Amino acid sequence: MTYDLFIGDRLFSSWSMRGWLMLEKFGLPYKTHMIGLYSGTMAEDMKPLAPARLVPALRLPDGTVVGESLAMAETLAERHPDAGLWPKDAAARATARWLCSEMVSGFTSLRSECPMQLLHCWEDFVPSAGTLADLERIETLWDHARKVSGASSGPLFGEYSLADVFYTPVAARIIGYGLPVSDKNRDYCLGLLSDTPVRQWRAMGLTVQYDPFPYAQKLRSKPWPVGGASKAKPLEAGPSINANCPYSGKPVSDYLELDGNRWGFCNPFCRDKTVADPEAWPKFMALIN
Repeated sequence: MTYDLFIGDRLFSSWSMRGWLMLEKFGLPYKTHMIGLYSGTMAEDMKPLAPARLVPALRLPDGTVVGESLAMAETLAERHPDAGLWPKDAAARATARWLCSEMVSGFTSLRSECPMQLLHCWEDFVPSAGTLADLERIETLWDHARKVSGASSGPLFGEYSLADVFYTPVAARIIGYGLPVSDKNRDYCLGLLSDTPVRQWRAMGLTVQYDPFPYAQKLRSKPWPVGGASKAKPLEAGPSINANCPYSGKPVSDYLELDGNRWGFCNPFCRDKTVADPEAWPKFMALIN
């Protein structure tokens, strides 16, 4: 039983990130399909999913198509009741649903003024009054969630849930634009962005180059705070220490150099996602350690 997940460009599509995390974080089997948000092919790419018209979209094993992230979340939770997508406690579960619903329908100033981008952090960004009000509301909801759950740090409801999935792109906006939140909520944001699957999502996004870069600001930027600058470099040729790709097990054909050693991968995507953030990939780190 495998789901088909249709997503947009990883560096920018906040809703696609949510769709991916609700499968990846809870161990549900899926295949990813890219929709051309910035290549001009989106309408054509989405035709087989009609009447769905936005990403993410989910196709169930029986062929049923589900659009909209909240509908996808509820469908997956219903189909996998033991996966832990929602909190076990009834009050926490109701509150988590509330937070996700408000995320879907609200925070319009934040979402329009601060489009998600995962490349770097903007410096000296000045948020509008509307965005500041959205941030205040978000912090109120997060504080309420912690009062309900009793969790003082980490996931909002103690165990990772769909609430954390839905607010991970919010965390990316807060960190990416240097938006004002309390120290404890900034730590929560950095914790979400430091999670291995989120680092992997960003690393995969960095395999694509954009010219011009969407959502550019006339501001100075500084490096993304998670992962640091990669020391890995792509190479045109081997040989490599390993004969098989650490991800697929297939023979290697593309290469990178790290700390003076050459490592091989089965295709440019496997190589480039590893170049972007080597430590985000446990299978690669197990190979080199």
